[in-house]
Amino acid sequence: MQKKDSVSMSVIRRLPRYHRFLSELEHKGVTRISSKELSEEMGLTASQIRQDLNCFGGFGQQGYGYNVPQLCEEIKKILGLGAHHKCVLIGAGNLGRAIVGHMAFDQLGFSLIGVFDNSPRVIGSQISGHAVLDYRDIAAFVQREEPIMAILCVPKESVAEISDQLYGLGIRAFWNFSHFDISLSHPDAVVENVHMNDSLMTLCYRLSAEEPGR
Repeated sequence: MQKKDSVSMSVIRRLPRYHRFLSELEHKGVTRISSKELSEEMGLTASQIRQDLNCFGGFGQQGYGYNVPQLCEEIKKILGLGAHHKCVLIGAGNLGRAIVGHMAFDQLGFSLIGVFDNSPRVIGSQISGHAVLDYRDIAAFVQREEPIMAILCVPKESVAEISDQLYGLGIRAFWNFSHFDISLSHPDAVVENVHMNDSLMTLCYRLSAEEPGR
């Protein structure tokens, strides 16, 4: 098995998709699947699937295929989904509230332990069982509870100051919805940027490309 740091990011980014499809198959009672059948389910080639999984040991048996529950559990371990890393969310506006209300953090490797905002109108309100805390208290909270990841749902102009403060408090991982490149200031931080505008513009391009005369 290759070391995790030697596996390409393109392979790593496919792992959650494998986990999702395999979880759905397991829920349907499927216990065994070939790479060809899995390729038809996922829209990948069987060769690509075998190459990806071989980065972590293969897991398949010639003439049998893959044991679905076992492979699903192995990918869960590779992704570290049982870790329950402590995280906080900064920015309890519409996006932040949607993330708190709809993300199953405990199934995705994280434990959401605090939601923060700086608006008196929002502080003290409840979001899916989480009381919104005053961001002015973030330093004491982080020092006490030691989260390792922050979810940023704040305006772009606020990110530099907030990320600098959180980094100074020891947080080294960011799920960033704020369209600001944290990595430029903190190259050793682990950052996953989510650009929904980029995704929608990509869809727009693909639709436009299909129009007659383009």
